[in-house]
Amino acid sequence: MKLTHLVFALASAGLMIGAQASTLIQNVRVFDGEKNLGVRNVLIDNGKIINTNFKGKISADMKLVDGKGRTLLPGLIDSHVHAYQDRDLPLLFGVTTQIDMFSPVPSLKEMNQQLSSGKNTRHTDVISAGVLATVPGGHGTEYGMEVDTLTKPEQAQAWVDRRIAEGSHFIKIVMEHGGGGLKFNSLDIETVQALIQASHARKKLAVVHIGTFEDAKAALAAGADGLVHLYVGSNITEAQSKEIVALAKKNGSFVIPTFSVLESMAGVKSQDVLNDAGLMNLLTKAQVIPLNSSYGKQESKQWLTAPNTLTAALNKAKVPVLAGTDAGNTGTQYGISMHHELASLVNAGLSPIAALQAATSAPAKAFRLQDRGLISNGYKADLMLVEGDPSSDITATRRIVEVWKDGEIVSPVRAEKLAQVAKEKAVKTAAVQMPSDGRISLFSAEKLASPFGFGWVPSNDAPMGGKSSVKLKVNPAPEMAQNALHIEASVKTGFAFPWAGVAFFPSSQPMQAVDLSAANTLKFKVKGDGKTYSVGFTMQGSFIPVNVSFTAPAEWTEVSLPFSQFKGMDASIVTMLAFNAGPVTGDYSFDLVDVRLVKE
Repeated sequence: MKLTHLVFALASAGLMIGAQASTLIQNVRVFDGEKNLGVRNVLIDNGKIINTNFKGKISADMKLVDGKGRTLLPGLIDSHVHAYQDRDLPLLFGVTTQIDMFSPVPSLKEMNQQLSSGKNTRHTDVISAGVLATVPGGHGTEYGMEVDTLTKPEQAQAWVDRRIAEGSHFIKIVMEHGGGGLKFNSLDIETVQALIQASHARKKLAVVHIGTFEDAKAALAAGADGLVHLYVGSNITEAQSKEIVALAKKNGSFVIPTFSVLESMAGVKSQDVLNDAGLMNLLTKAQVIPLNSSYGKQESKQWLTAPNTLTAALNKAKVPVLAGTDAGNTGTQYGISMHHELASLVNAGLSPIAALQAATSAPAKAFRLQDRGLISNGYKADLMLVEGDPSSDITATRRIVEVWKDGEIVSPVRAEKLAQVAKEKAVKTAAVQMPSDGRISLFSAEKLASPFGFGWVPSNDAPMGGKSSVKLKVNPAPEMAQNALHIEASVKTGFAFPWAGVAFFPSSQPMQAVDLSAANTLKFKVKGDGKTYSVGFTMQGSFIPVNVSFTAPAEWTEVSLPFSQFKGMDASIVTMLAFNAGPVTGDYSFDLVDVRLVKE
């Protein structure tokens, strides 16, 4: 049965229930987060699980849910996300808690407020590390966000204490030297060890981001409570696996492989969920874009050998393996990627039951969340009801009948989203007729004009509370037989991802979508200060552009970028084209001329 039909069938059967009355889920197979309990009746009320094996009299005010042929399990816990947007989305897929690995302090405080309110029924609960531990120029600083860095072991305790005062639930530490052309400074092992000891002195977990075998080994040897990633690699020796397993067992550490993002790095898409219409019907076009993209430019499955082999060895040795997607990154999407992650864990050698444990009781235990992750009396009524038995077929988690968050059903929210996505699919965006030469830059001293759309405007992060600024000036460019646009940008810290530049709106109204499918290539000529810039398209439903980098050399140079280089771009729903400096802070200067959208 299609998901849309299922929602409306539930409604017509009187099952669109609320939290006002107690709810009895009858004759349902129960996976309690650790094991199968068989067929039970489960009673929930006032946001809590009241009785996991109810045998009493059914009262007239109880709301009854038919569980025959279905499985009830705890709401899923995604142990690694970056929860900077779409916080309602995970809940639609049964993810009721997210462990966030890096957020600015204002977001941390907002998430903590939602968590403490006890009325967070339309969003997931987010347990966050807040600001991560890194060095100047280290991973985490490249986003332009103001990060409290450190460089010496003697700074560790004060640094940890500042995070705790801000509301961090645990401490995340970064050991990352880069890869794929990116290079980062990294904390030395003495400072990492000091941070772990400082965290433990305050009874806080210390987890470590690693990118290589050597860093994984060093972090565990330093006493890390958990590794928040494994790493891509085409091989790993038996001796190396044994080393990691022995260190993890000695410390009682856990490991979050994050296959969803490792596969993206290897150029492997989550094709199983991309092909599942029932799941994809809950994503807007803009939300599909990151999921249908990957960091790797070509598929290289051999790079998954190391994480698969190591995950199997860890699981066999009974080292806790947790399900985490690293959602927020290319190749992932909140909520839906969790179902792919479960399948990847099974593919790596976990049993379906072990994979379910990795998404329920194991992360709750690892992150000391004492009110969730189990179906147990007195626990939060964060629950998911699915058709079939995911303890024998892990893909059954995708056949969602109902989700409860703090005892309140999510079906109405899911129905709203289904309707939103269906409406978006039914509306056709206006197709743009391109000028014969494709040129969209008609710059003059009087107007930054274009042959269609709203035209060109200065753009910076000020509307987001940032402090960056930009100045535009039109100058003659005789050698180009056109006027050039001169952009002076000053990029400053203030917004998490600071920028300044110029934007083109192809619709008559800013941020309305148009269809640019008549073109397939962006061309422009540029010169400037030799620094690196980004050009990107923004799609309907998202304010985050898909970007490609370019440099502005001292002499005029033509840049030609096929739309295919903009990972995940959907040319049929473009709202903006932007040329920006940032997120690295500083002063920038470049000239732009002859911007064209052409078919090649």
